[in-house]
Amino acid sequence: MEDNFQKLNIHFDADALREAYEFAVNNLGFSGDLVNCISLILPSNSDAEQRGIFWTKDQNYEEVQVEKFVDESAYKIFQPILMDTYFKNVYDTLSQHFKIGRVRILKLNPRTSLSYHRDPENRLHIPIVTNPGALMIVNNQCVHMPANGSVYHMKTTEYHTALNGGDEPRIHLVATILDENPEEELYAVYGGD
Repeated sequence: MEDNFQKLNIHFDADALREAYEFAVNNLGFSGDLVNCISLILPSNSDAEQRGIFWTKDQNYEEVQVEKFVDESAYKIFQPILMDTYFKNVYDTLSQHFKIGRVRILKLNPRTSLSYHRDPENRLHIPIVTNPGALMIVNNQCVHMPANGSVYHMKTTEYHTALNGGDEPRIHLVATILDENPEEELYAVYGGD
């Protein structure tokens, strides 16, 4: 089995995640250029790009760059309005084990998918709201991540996509990993939940 997905030995309270998500939606909402994103970490430079560089393939199967480089290390300021939410606990816990950049709440609408692409860094995914039709695919490996408080390391430096074949939005907390040297005991190869 490929190891494009690894479930970490870190677990969060699923109900507290959903409560923090509802607070974020009610107080910040999905707005701006990224209508399906709520940023939990802000850049020290307010002019910094929110969308980051990624690569996809054109109709000739040639790799092409999309968007511009984003300095992930500039994302250091926790969203003030969310300081008293469970997301601050999540951020602090993840930061104890990883050097992380952008941390966002990403919404994938029903019956939609992302482009098939690769990113410059790997990502941590924490499902908050999901359904049986919400799937992540990396190379030829496809998994469903339940919204039960689990944390998954995903090899997004490989070609991947997400699809939501369900009737409700899929909501994930996604954190960019800036280092790849966490403690070995954090990892348990994904075997399904």
